[in-house]
Amino acid sequence: MKPRTAIPEGLDQKERELFLTLDPKHLPRHIAIIMDGNGRWARGRHLPRIAGHRSGVESVRSTCETAARIGIPNLTLYAFSAENWKRRPKTEVGFLMKLLVTYLKQEVATLNKNNIRLEYIGRKHELPEDVQATMAWAREATARNTGMTLTLALNYGARSELADAFSAIVESAAKNGGLEHLRRKGIDEDAISRHLYTAHLPDPDLVIRTSGEMRLSNFLLWQLAYSEIYVTDVLWPDFRGKHLLEAIADFQKRERRFGGLGKT
Repeated sequence: MKPRTAIPEGLDQKERELFLTLDPKHLPRHIAIIMDGNGRWARGRHLPRIAGHRSGVESVRSTCETAARIGIPNLTLYAFSAENWKRRPKTEVGFLMKLLVTYLKQEVATLNKNNIRLEYIGRKHELPEDVQATMAWAREATARNTGMTLTLALNYGARSELADAFSAIVESAAKNGGLEHLRRKGIDEDAISRHLYTAHLPDPDLVIRTSGEMRLSNFLLWQLAYSEIYVTDVLWPDFRGKHLLEAIADFQKRERRFGGLGKT
């Protein structure tokens, strides 16, 4: 008789049922999520947009806890894009910055409880100084955790990430061997990957987008080259651990080809 899969502690009944449908030996190493739909969620309830952002915090908590409990090594959340500075009202951007600070201060205890280590990607140095200080504090407070790595993409844009990577390659070459050496050697894919914000992470196996939109929104364009894409109509404030498990179940049904031929 096949041994029963051990169910991680802390899952609710629906999550337990979904977990039992998964192959725990073939979980994604890295899941990335484009959190979308806060505004529509609020509008559908005749609430201001900030209410959607505030409600989305519970979705972050539920998703992170479930991912950590089932053994996902890496989870990256697209929290604030570089374009948000120009495309959102200043009052909304200001609220998002305050919400980030509040989230970090409130959630460090939960992250530590779940053995989650916090990291960031993006042009962090362009964020307000008080936000940077809180980010640094939260990162240090969780640095000794050995479970899942939660990465928040803040002031992030994939095109600016690539621009920064190429600039770093050129700067490094100027200091070590000169630009002529770089011209002879050229720039290969490995060199670019080593200079990305995500150099410490494996490329995502699965990217999830909520709210039903079919676009990547300038998120991890290099890293998502062979990722499986899962789109759900669920708006981010309604997204919970069970929805994450549904996405993983769908992922495990797929045949990943990485540019090669399939089995049939």
